[in-house]
Amino acid sequence: MTATTDGSTGAVGPRAPSGNGTTDTARPDPGGDLRVAAERATARSVEHLLGRQDAQGWWKGDLATNVTMDAEDLLLRQFLGLQDPRVTHAAGLFIRGEQRSDGTWATFYGGPPDLSATVEAYVALRLAGDRPDDPHMARAAQWVRDRGGIAASRVFTRVWLALFGWWKWDDLPELPPELVFLPKWFPLNIYDFGCWARQTIVPLTIVSAKRPVRPAPFPLDELHAAPTAGTAGPALAPVASWDGVFQRLDKALHLYHRVAPRRLRRGAMNAAARWIIERQENDGCWGGIQPPAVYSVMALHLLGYDLDHPIMRAGLESLDRFAVWREDGARMIEACQSPVWDTCLATIALADAGLSPDHPALVKAADWMIGEQIVRPGDWAVRRPGLTPGGWAFEFHNDNYPDIDDTAEVILALRRVGHPDPERLDAAIERGARWNLGMQSRNGAWGAFDADNTSPFPNRLPFCDFGEVIDPPSADVTAHVVEMLAYEGRAHHPVTRRGVEWLLAEQETFGGWFGRWGVNYVYGTGAVVPALTAAGLPPAHPAIRRAVSWLESVQNEDGGWGEDLRSYREEGWIGHGATTASQTAWALLALLAAGERESKSVERGIAWLAGTQREDGSWDEPYFTGTGFPWDFSINYHLYRQVFPLTALGRYVHGEPKALTALAGTRKAG
Repeated sequence: MTATTDGSTGAVGPRAPSGNGTTDTARPDPGGDLRVAAERATARSVEHLLGRQDAQGWWKGDLATNVTMDAEDLLLRQFLGLQDPRVTHAAGLFIRGEQRSDGTWATFYGGPPDLSATVEAYVALRLAGDRPDDPHMARAAQWVRDRGGIAASRVFTRVWLALFGWWKWDDLPELPPELVFLPKWFPLNIYDFGCWARQTIVPLTIVSAKRPVRPAPFPLDELHAAPTAGTAGPALAPVASWDGVFQRLDKALHLYHRVAPRRLRRGAMNAAARWIIERQENDGCWGGIQPPAVYSVMALHLLGYDLDHPIMRAGLESLDRFAVWREDGARMIEACQSPVWDTCLATIALADAGLSPDHPALVKAADWMIGEQIVRPGDWAVRRPGLTPGGWAFEFHNDNYPDIDDTAEVILALRRVGHPDPERLDAAIERGARWNLGMQSRNGAWGAFDADNTSPFPNRLPFCDFGEVIDPPSADVTAHVVEMLAYEGRAHHPVTRRGVEWLLAEQETFGGWFGRWGVNYVYGTGAVVPALTAAGLPPAHPAIRRAVSWLESVQNEDGGWGEDLRSYREEGWIGHGATTASQTAWALLALLAAGERESKSVERGIAWLAGTQREDGSWDEPYFTGTGFPWDFSINYHLYRQVFPLTALGRYVHGEPKALTALAGTRKAG
């Protein structure tokens, strides 16, 4: 059985379907000159990307996730009494437009229906005025009931429903604010959580302690499944198992909630509030991402902060900046915004496509990126207190949480620019490279935001069922750092060699590497192979040959590559899925780095990119190829479909970035 065009089946054969979901593309003439077609596609893509640059020098594409962002935005407004009919109507348009014919909502394009997303979307549409007996609502409610109702949804969904009395607080896992008092060496202290989870959990401890209930605007009886006779709830796991330990710990915390000393609890909530306020960014947001901002605003409001308080005003205004208003009047909420990431990737793409290093667009982008470098400590300094700051964040404003991946890619981008002030550029690069060096974890690899964020305990908490809550090292981030260090003349630095050794040990038996922040093994392999060759591994190295063989084996019949998000759960999907522009580019970047420029696989991949390009120089890509949490939270970066194909085409036409290679050979190892 093969996957359908939208990838909606549960099984896949040896080849996934071809095509990228578009109908306005034309295949290249098989007898035509491939190089000419590639050069034409490159030129059109360069023009398209240059036209999207902001006057300040940055690029940013929309970041699409799923309708829970939009639903929770409406629920927050309902909770705070800030309903806006225009916003509610526009959000309803978007959510309604994402509903599928069976009444459900998925968390990624073409994916399976998701219970929690469907519950939240249904409630949001009720807030928007849709009636339970409307056909589309009745289908959704029936589907929810058939899957166990609200009781079967994730913890976060039930937290939102508890705010309005649609669920009982007693039936939710406990999250005490006293967590903030745990020392940094103690298991389950807040720094054991990944930064995204930490920023969410600290305000949620206040919400959990306060257990607020606002008057419900309507009942939700239609979303509850009928109880099964004799059902006594899920049985506890054996006490000797970790699940059993944490289930019993949760029961103990529920008892503690009833007897917690008032002074201790009040002190804990005040300490949590101080922690939250200290981490508010200059633009009013928290961490540059929407969920922590939502829960921080809610938590501070529950502690008595008036909506007109400057902290609250700034927080609420920041939430409005996550809204994308569409031409049809619909309003979509971004989970976060990615200007630094998009800008460094666009700079790399344009430079590798042959744009002059001193082109005004590249110089302007470099100036903006240098201005975004973070030179003060953040939460990362808890594990690396003596390290000098120098990283870059993902977003416009996120000084508390620069990330290792962005920093590596920004440096790779800056090295491609012929800046009029080379000393300024060199100083920024050196500071960033040394920060990345210092953020290596003990095992020789790199995580995204913190070093050694590998505690096994946070994921065990019953509360944490919303995705990955720790930040262990990953192959894709490690590869980007290794590639950067190699091009900075540090290929033989002990830190770099440990990273290379870790990557070689992490290769899967079939030849690919796991992709933490992109889907999936195609992304991981597309990052690792260029890094290993930059670090000095020859194309004939067995690890490189295994990767090449695997990529060739999963190439789609149309010449491109695709991998469905279900590959995170089901082995049958690994390397398989509808062809996409970004994933085709990732595979090509690996093959080109491995010396396969003249191979039939590369030629077919380049032909697919050239043949599916739109007249305006862009590509279409409805499929989600990015991740926040593998499987649990998926992302469609709208600029991925532009920057990665251009990079691949540019390297096919012009070869590997020789300027960087030459630089790596002349700089001293250090």
